[in-house]
Amino acid sequence: MLVLGLTGSVAMGKSTVAGFFAEHGVAVFDADRAVHDLYRGEAAPLIEAAFPGTVVGGAVDRIRLSARVLHDRPAMIRLEALIHPLVAKREQVFCAASAAAGRRIVLLDIPLLFEVGAESRVDIIVVVSAPAELQRSRLLARPGMDAERAAAMIGRQVPDAEKRRRAHFIIDTSASLDETRRAVADVVRAVAGRAAGG
Repeated sequence: MLVLGLTGSVAMGKSTVAGFFAEHGVAVFDADRAVHDLYRGEAAPLIEAAFPGTVVGGAVDRIRLSARVLHDRPAMIRLEALIHPLVAKREQVFCAASAAAGRRIVLLDIPLLFEVGAESRVDIIVVVSAPAELQRSRLLARPGMDAERAAAMIGRQVPDAEKRRRAHFIIDTSASLDETRRAVADVVRAVAGRAAGG
């Protein structure tokens, strides 16, 4: 089974690109969705213990949690130490189930793939990218976002240029959705032979 790792900095269009891979029958593991599920479940009491007042009604309040950790690197490290192992366990279950189902290609959508050292868990790295000004405008268009928070989010990630340098494939999302969809199709075709051989 060939494992693709999809990554890219915030607001680059990863979710859209992951959806296009799914259109080609590629099974997708969404690390962000796993985090959302964990925040509503088993991670909530762990996070409340570490960051009191960040859980409301049994679920992590992402705005409160972000306010506590975004500008506090040691706090962010503590949060990541709680969450990343739980996400990795879900990823392992997904990969095992996909292999058992005979999947030839799966995609791990991991925004912090490089930051958490997950590149060792994938065979091929696909980076989603766009010009910095487009990234910033997309990010600022999100509800509740401001320039300071946007800069902090971008600043804690591996720079786009470095991600592009380490990629096997780069999908530029600055063009139309149709062009992005075609770029995904090109990647699927390019890796299909390797998947069949493996």
